[in-house]
Amino acid sequence: MLTLWDEGRDRRTGATRRGFLKIGAFGGALSLADMLRARAGVGGESSPRPKSVIMICLFGGPPHTDTYDLKPDAPAQYRGEFKPVPTNVPGVSVCELFPLQARMWDKLAVVRSVAAGQSDHRDHETHTGFIQALGRPCFGSVVSKVRGVGPDGMPPFVNLRFESSALEPSYLGLEHRAFAPRGDALTNLRLPPSVSPDRLNDRRSMLHHFDDMRRDIDATGTLEAMDTFRGRAYDMILSGTVRRALDLSLEDARTRERYRGVEKFLLARRLVEAGVGAVTLDVGNWDTHFDNFPYLREWLPKVDRGVSALVDDLHARGLDRDVVTVMWGEFGRTPLINNRGGRDHWQPAMSVLLAGGGLKMGQTIGATTARGEEARDRPYRVPQVLSTVYHAIGIDPARTFNDLTGRPRHILDDREPIREML
Repeated sequence: MLTLWDEGRDRRTGATRRGFLKIGAFGGALSLADMLRARAGVGGESSPRPKSVIMICLFGGPPHTDTYDLKPDAPAQYRGEFKPVPTNVPGVSVCELFPLQARMWDKLAVVRSVAAGQSDHRDHETHTGFIQALGRPCFGSVVSKVRGVGPDGMPPFVNLRFESSALEPSYLGLEHRAFAPRGDALTNLRLPPSVSPDRLNDRRSMLHHFDDMRRDIDATGTLEAMDTFRGRAYDMILSGTVRRALDLSLEDARTRERYRGVEKFLLARRLVEAGVGAVTLDVGNWDTHFDNFPYLREWLPKVDRGVSALVDDLHARGLDRDVVTVMWGEFGRTPLINNRGGRDHWQPAMSVLLAGGGLKMGQTIGATTARGEEARDRPYRVPQVLSTVYHAIGIDPARTFNDLTGRPRHILDDREPIREML
């Protein structure tokens, strides 16, 4: 929650004036100024045009043989109900429910031969690169660590999906936890009606005078540094940049219509455009153990609309080389259809969609066997996809950060990227 110092409450509770500004959305009860100080203490790196990542999570595990790796010549109990359609790249086809992506395949690429490391719904591997990910930071927290706070105090890592234990900063520190703009966290980006910007500045001035009383006994420069970070905290609240990025009403009606039903894709575009380094979002629930095909008939067109609108917009705004988009689930689904009309968990093969970031588009990489059961050539693993994304945004996956014991840890242990993409 956001707390602005209240004179009456201060008299009753004895709360200190220094604690007048807090925002819980950035992790626990850290004050916003504390968060900014912590970020500066670890030392973020920046570049004039840092790249960003949008990770689209199809939680539950989407069926690869019904999306990007159809098998029209397989027996009926394998091939399913959908037909492949050609894309605008010769020799590449996708599901008939992806007509918008088919028309823009020169801006997309898919890796069809990725094997997951586990077959349950823990999605740690796709976020960290480790199956047993306890104590490993997720990719968004790594981006936060490297990049630091964005322009106008934009948080470097924003999570638009449901909470997941995979989305934790681990030893990188709570200041690198994702900002989740929902509920109070979103409301708290606005000043309370009773506190105008002028009134907030008055309180800032008063706090400055209290600090002046101690400057003669502070010989370390600590108070001066605290002023710097407190100033950033004020600027973040007053600038409203985060709030505006999350306000879809600022988009024209035609744009909002293009994203109808998949508004998180539009939010992700606005966030990276405003300077956020990593955004995660989810769409649907892909655990289709039964009624696989009715579900896909409803949700694959939504995915098609969201992906095509997002990629089109990134190109239209000149952001296609600055933003990497990756879409995947925890694993694929069984090529063999079960007796409930569904597909079950399948870790030996899955498809991963990628776009932008200067990666090579307009291709399919790898292939699975005739029934889609496992990789036939160019097999890859989940950490290699993450390594490719890290390379695209200029982060060396061999880089190390010290864990809580002081031991240096690589971002990834399996660091070989997908060379065809680079």
